Amino acid sequence: MLRIIIVNGPNLNLLGKRNTEIYGHDDFESFFQTLKKAYSDVQLEYYQSNVEGELINKLHEKGFSFDGIIFNPGGYTHTSVALRDAIEAISSPVVEVHISNLHAREEFRHQSLTGFHARGMISGFGLAGYEMALSYFLDYMSSSTPQS
Repeated sequence: MLRIIIVNGPNLNLLGKRNTEIYGHDDFESFFQTLKKAYSDVQLEYYQSNVEGELINKLHEKGFSFDGIIFNPGGYTHTSVALRDAIEAISSPVVEVHISNLHAREEFRHQSLTGFHARGMISGFGLAGYEMALSYFLDYMSSSTPQS
């Protein structure tokens, strides 16, 4: 069974409450339950923290045993060399997801330090970006050769 974890960074616990004109009205927990039902053949886990070190610890914990990590580092995207280094250090592939279009926002949001070592980035499609990343892993894992 494919094992994927979604890791969300700071302020994403406030989805549905904060800046709804940018992030929408849906909370992540409800969305995640819907995702789990739709992809019952995938072992999906979810983790959220507002603390940079806790995000690094989770990447280290899951980043050598999971088939993929869907990561929304939130505001740390633009500032965290430590998260960038954590992504580089692990063997699990990472897809970076952002709910809003980073390039349609303030200029300081246009650069992603954390995306440098990610397999790819999905930005601007709302919560659907998480499902797009999951679809990538399903396609990638089904087309890749098993590793010994």
